[in-house]
Amino acid sequence: MLKNDISSRVKNYWEVTKPKIWYLLVFTAFASAFIASKINGIELDPLLWILLIASVTAGSAGANTVSSYIDRDIDAIMDRTKHRPIPSNRISAKNALYYGLILVAIALITSYVINLYAFILMAFGIFDYVVVYSKLLKRRSRANIILGGFSGGMPALIGYVTVTLTNIEVGIILAALVFLWIPMHIWSLALRLREDYAKARVPMLPVVSSMSLSTRIIAVTTLLMVVFSVMLVYTGYFGFIYLLIASISGAIITLMSIKLLFEPDEIKSWRLFKFSSPYLTILFIAMMVDLVVR
Repeated sequence: MLKNDISSRVKNYWEVTKPKIWYLLVFTAFASAFIASKINGIELDPLLWILLIASVTAGSAGANTVSSYIDRDIDAIMDRTKHRPIPSNRISAKNALYYGLILVAIALITSYVINLYAFILMAFGIFDYVVVYSKLLKRRSRANIILGGFSGGMPALIGYVTVTLTNIEVGIILAALVFLWIPMHIWSLALRLREDYAKARVPMLPVVSSMSLSTRIIAVTTLLMVVFSVMLVYTGYFGFIYLLIASISGAIITLMSIKLLFEPDEIKSWRLFKFSSPYLTILFIAMMVDLVVR
């Protein structure tokens, strides 16, 4: 019985960090560090790899947990989120807040050990997500995910500066790719769950705009992201393998967004949302493979 109780508590505290979100962010940090090491011919110390993964994991998980504390009232209203640990009373709000703040503190300490640049980027990312997005904009502005999206690009940039500042434009480009990916990813989900967001009075774009306008904006942002991803070849750092994979995956996600534009419904928006996460993962894997093969 005690073992089951401990296992359940661990599961609840794991779940409150929203691991499906931070898994991807940690991967972009790892991939960016790998890309930086290959481009610049630098072997990263194993300790720095450990510090990077620990820092981005703690920072992303901590920010998500504090955000869950802030959103506990609207999470209790929305069907999609009402079974999360805090609204379902599996974790008290106070304990979740303390847990999140401890994780944030760990992230700031470990990022400072890496270097000052990683610390500044970590602090900015946490502030942008927790304060700018969750606290100030999420319930007030349709631009919430745009201004709050800077935090999503920070792990990629942190991964790069962990290795070097040389050719820093590559790290900025990788962060920009994640930033461009975020709106279409979130808006396609919000389109699928527009009634749920409306019930909680969260002014996501598809809630405060018409279906036709929302699908047009999603299509445009998707196309912008795909064009940007393909144009990375012109930096000179990535070659044919990356171009091929970025072009194929970009064509798929563009067709999905166009189909949603002309035949808008919740099923197509859900499919677009579900494909968008592996799409970003595929791009970063393609970059790493391209660099290794070349």
